[in-house]
Amino acid sequence: MSTAEADPAMVTHRQSLPTTRESLTHKFQIMGHEGYLSIGLFDDGRPGEIFIKMAKEGSTLSGLVQAYCRAFSLALQYGLPVEEAVQRFKGMRFEPMGHTSNPDIPEALSLIDYVARYIELHFVENEDTART
Repeated sequence: MSTAEADPAMVTHRQSLPTTRESLTHKFQIMGHEGYLSIGLFDDGRPGEIFIKMAKEGSTLSGLVQAYCRAFSLALQYGLPVEEAVQRFKGMRFEPMGHTSNPDIPEALSLIDYVARYIELHFVENEDTART
């Protein structure tokens, strides 16, 4: 018996984004690795999906990034709070890492760290990081 079958209260329903939605697209570079981060928004302005397009299409990095985006997007749609996602992904360390093209995030420990910090800057409200 699965955990969800044992405790039906744990089952959550997916909140789909509207067919036509607002989004934010951001060009970035981490140590020469260029990409575009697109964040699809729910009607209330919360992030509901992310897409990352890396310049080196077909690479292992690009494939892993696409899998991460799908998992992250589904987690947001099933109710994972943005703050918790940021907490979980921020600080992950692996290549590519280093200098970025973003003066608000001059150094990144990884692509995942960069995305978490970008989302924190733009979607997590607190005294230190609120931008919108």
